[in-house]
Amino acid sequence: MPEHVLITGGAGFIGSRLAARFAQDGHTVTALDSLIPQVHGDDPQQTSPLLRSLDGIATVIEGTVTSADDLRRALEGATVVVHLAAETGTGQSMYEIDRYVEANVGGTAKLLDILANEENSVRRIVIASSRSIYGEGAYRTADGRLVYPNHRADADMAAGDFDVHHPGESALTLVPTDEDAKLHPSSVYGITKHMQESLVMTVAPTIGKEGVALRYQNVYGPGQSLKNPYTGILSIFSTLIRQGKDINIFEDGEESRDFVYIDDVVEATYLAATDARAAGETFNVGSGVATTVKEVVAALFAAFGRDVPTRISGNYRLGDIRHNVADTRHLEEVLGFVPRTDFRDGVSAFVEWVLTEPIEQDGYQRSLDEMSKRNLLK
Repeated sequence: MPEHVLITGGAGFIGSRLAARFAQDGHTVTALDSLIPQVHGDDPQQTSPLLRSLDGIATVIEGTVTSADDLRRALEGATVVVHLAAETGTGQSMYEIDRYVEANVGGTAKLLDILANEENSVRRIVIASSRSIYGEGAYRTADGRLVYPNHRADADMAAGDFDVHHPGESALTLVPTDEDAKLHPSSVYGITKHMQESLVMTVAPTIGKEGVALRYQNVYGPGQSLKNPYTGILSIFSTLIRQGKDINIFEDGEESRDFVYIDDVVEATYLAATDARAAGETFNVGSGVATTVKEVVAALFAAFGRDVPTRISGNYRLGDIRHNVADTRHLEEVLGFVPRTDFRDGVSAFVEWVLTEPIEQDGYQRSLDEMSKRNLLK
């Protein structure tokens, strides 16, 4: 049955692709987006391919989730809300605290307040949560117990010890983190995503709505912002490679993430919004594979067919986690969905797209300088 879908952040990397997926199956789409310059450039109609990709696919409302009036306009006729709108830089969140809390927590609160107190036709709310709410994730002890280590200590990392530790345990083995894991975010961004998810999944059933939470891992692929220095290492490193600049690998290069390709994220989100079996559920959305930063660099060099100098500096950022890899069995068991894109294939497709794009100004160093002067980058 056709839905009228509101996607907040609908002109973004994930939102624009998701809008096309809904339109493909005959659903009506409204996209609410603030079109911030950090993502879309100073003149979005001219500088944002993501925005232009929505022509003929979605009704675009330029506005913000922090405005109740903008939300009311966007909600007219909506039966499903996919709430993607959020500030997303882990490092930036540690010093732009008010902005992150206002947008992520305040915007979600405004959305739910309207749905709770004003007439509307929304039946399901899908919230884009994040792997950041897990903090360091799950580990096994030498005798097989499952533990969730605390955040790494500045003093340990300053001494070159980047591993996670747990009191009384000499050896820990990383295991995939499932949806029942301890939630203990280590950054302001992670805290706000935890609060977003908690608000939606607590309030939705009390006001007669179906809530679904999606804990995205590290999403990448064609269309990812190459302007935004907080968007992720694949975009950052790609720009450095194209500029012929050195790559500074933080810590020891063995830190890892679960990289999940954009097409897999879009399909999982589409199912979360449309499949009756998703109601009330929380899902990890990832590849289920841990990839180290060293492996990321090697995959990019192979895809570009060129190298640049690299150095493993031992630099580190407060608030960063060491590892996280998702246990995705629940997504498969409930919705029958398994990610299809292997990391190297995904990187090849990403680089093929990057090479069609202009080489952007390097804002990455500026972002590092901002963290350094606040003593968040060591």
